[in-house]
Amino acid sequence: MPYALVEADVRLFYTDDGTGPPLLLVHGWGADSHQWSWHLDALAERHRVLAVDLRGHGYSSVPAEGNTPRRMAADLARLLAALDVTEIVAVGHSMGAQVVSVLAVEHPRLVARLVAVDPGYGMPPELAATLAGTVAALGSAHAHETAVEIDRWCTNAATPAVVRNWHRRRLYGMAPHVLAQAFEGMFALPDSIGLRPAADAYLARRSCPVLSIWSDPRQAAWESRLFAHPASRAVAWEGAGHRLHEERPEAFVRLLLEWLADGGAAVPA
Repeated sequence: MPYALVEADVRLFYTDDGTGPPLLLVHGWGADSHQWSWHLDALAERHRVLAVDLRGHGYSSVPAEGNTPRRMAADLARLLAALDVTEIVAVGHSMGAQVVSVLAVEHPRLVARLVAVDPGYGMPPELAATLAGTVAALGSAHAHETAVEIDRWCTNAATPAVVRNWHRRRLYGMAPHVLAQAFEGMFALPDSIGLRPAADAYLARRSCPVLSIWSDPRQAAWESRLFAHPASRAVAWEGAGHRLHEERPEAFVRLLLEWLADGGAAVPA
């Protein structure tokens, strides 16, 4: 399988399937590109599909420092340059939605369209009071137990057991410092966009069409006010868990492909 050197000490694992307009699939916190196993075959029928393991995750390098969404976005820009890909549709789940949003803001010519799947941004500002303790716990001897406890928020009665168990097992395989740095990078650093109001100002800079799919209709309504492009849409799948694309893979693929095909008129699933 392919690897690409994006920094002197960082090598990214990725897969490259199908032909057609390129899609870049970016997983969430504590996961890896296997998260897209439910979708790869269907998407590769119409697109070239690049699915990558972010730094610190999966089969990619695990650097001692720099495991943050902004550094991950810079890695992806270098990966795409190495592959001579000049324009992509970027699809990201959770933390991955932060990463592709940074990519779209910092490299606007590279991202033609963006799909954010239950994004890990725009959380209410009152969450800030808990962040220091969470980051400290993730950096402690109880890092994996803390991560699994955080992960309980990602599931509900609609989440298949196979999805729940896969992610729990994956979290136990993560390097604790990556869990801590990535979480801190999402929510607690000066340039983080995980919380409002920082998210509002930054996300409004995305100039491309955006499709965001939320499990919470209140979050969908919030993000819809930030869109700069008229083809952007925010969709709410009430009753779904955080990993709604894994819970409803066929519906997710259908929505994504229809939105790409018809110029942005997303339909609910």
